[in-house]
Amino acid sequence: MKTIRPFAALLLAAGLLAAASNPPADDTKTTKKDLKPYPLKTCVVTGEKLGEMSPPYVFTYKDRQIKLCCKDCLGDFKKDPAKYVKKLEVAEKARKAKQAKETK
Repeated sequence: MKTIRPFAALLLAAGLLAAASNPPADDTKTTKKDLKPYPLKTCVVTGEKLGEMSPPYVFTYKDRQIKLCCKDCLGDFKKDPAKYVKKLEVAEKARKAKQAKETK
C-alpha cells in the first residue's frame, strides 16, 4: 500500500502538468480552413516581432488562430483572452479598411 501512494501522486502530478501545458480549451469544432487568420506580425501579448526569439507558439482559441512570441505568453493570454481577442479584432478592421482604401 505504501508504494501505491507515491505512484498515484506521481500520476496525479503528471496529469496536472499535462493539463497546465495545454492551450485554452476550444469548444468549437473548426477546421484550419474555418479559422480566422492571425492578423499581426507581432505577439498580441508583448508586441514582440514573431519569430525573432524562437518559432511562434500557435494555437486555436474559439474560431481563430492565435500566435504568441513564446509559450510563456500563454499564461497572460489565459488570464484575459477577451482583452487580446479585442486587439486582434481592431487589427483586422484596420487591415480591411486599408485594403478597401487601396482597391479604390
